[in-house]
Amino acid sequence: MTKYEIMYIIRPTVSEEARKALIEELSNIFTTMQSEVTKLDEWGTRDLAYEIEKHDKGYYVVMDVNATQEARSEFERVIGLKEDIIRHLIIKDVR
Repeated sequence: MTKYEIMYIIRPTVSEEARKALIEELSNIFTTMQSEVTKLDEWGTRDLAYEIEKHDKGYYVVMDVNATQEARSEFERVIGLKEDIIRHLIIKDVR
């Protein structure tokens, strides 16, 4: 398994219940595919460096995972389909 750091930004207009469900759904992708989420950190709503899809704020979530290639690929596929995610970044952790 490989360590990754993942950051994604949720639209600020998403309700709190929907946001919690979305975070849970994305985390479950790893736990159901022989991978693990070692850290999940919700930074909350913050200003964006530049406007994205007419939003100047976003809800930031950062997670560290130990994931298989298949789990990472499935996560990227699913997060790309979610309209409430306005940006995401996956970085291979070399620490």
